[in-house]
Amino acid sequence: MIKAVLFDLDGTLVHYDYDAFIKAYLGAVSRKVAHMIDPQKFIQRLLASTEAMINSLDATKTNMDVFWEHFADGLAVPLEVMAPILDEFYIEDFPKIRDELGVRPLPEARKLLERLVSDGYEVIVATNPVFPAMAIEERMRWGDIDGIPYQLVTTYETSRFCKPNLEYYREILDVIGRSPNECIMVGNNTCEDLVAKDLGIMTYLVEDCLLDMGPFRREPDRRGSFTELVKFFENREFRTTA
Repeated sequence: MIKAVLFDLDGTLVHYDYDAFIKAYLGAVSRKVAHMIDPQKFIQRLLASTEAMINSLDATKTNMDVFWEHFADGLAVPLEVMAPILDEFYIEDFPKIRDELGVRPLPEARKLLERLVSDGYEVIVATNPVFPAMAIEERMRWGDIDGIPYQLVTTYETSRFCKPNLEYYREILDVIGRSPNECIMVGNNTCEDLVAKDLGIMTYLVEDCLLDMGPFRREPDRRGSFTELVKFFENREFRTTA
């Protein structure tokens, strides 16, 4: 019986070119700190620290702990100087990326989420927690899916693992108190999202902004466009398993 629905964010609930987003993000954040550190060196440190989060298996540290430990290693600028500048970036500059990408909300997304909550399902935003909460909340605003009573939104402040590590999904199950067969994971990445199936979680691949991880892909239980996903949640097949 399905009790909880896990949704990926980027490319699933909010549609845009993820590569274009990363390019715009790295360009904007490196310009923000260019007066303190060479932009290319900053990007290298940022990407290396993000990779450290993704690879971390240390359950005693949040992703934020791992990020800042690695980011500080060899950084020429004191963290007490850098951290407030990055906070300011996420508040003042990060929201502008929306217009640069031309992001528009999916009209069906908010309706689907609100209907699932209204029907008694636990709804989780299972985005890869490599960003702080303020950046994740901003991208949710881009998709007009903020302000919904989610059971959980994974962020780097509270999560201890990242996709595609199975521990990321185990941690979600522990937090919401559900077994794998009570959950479905909806996403657009054939590895990071569909790996949840390895734990016995049902999976649905949204193909509108498909990210195919090649040899690391998993096959979904169901697949289709976001419009077809909405129909899936409405049909008898899903309702009889929920």
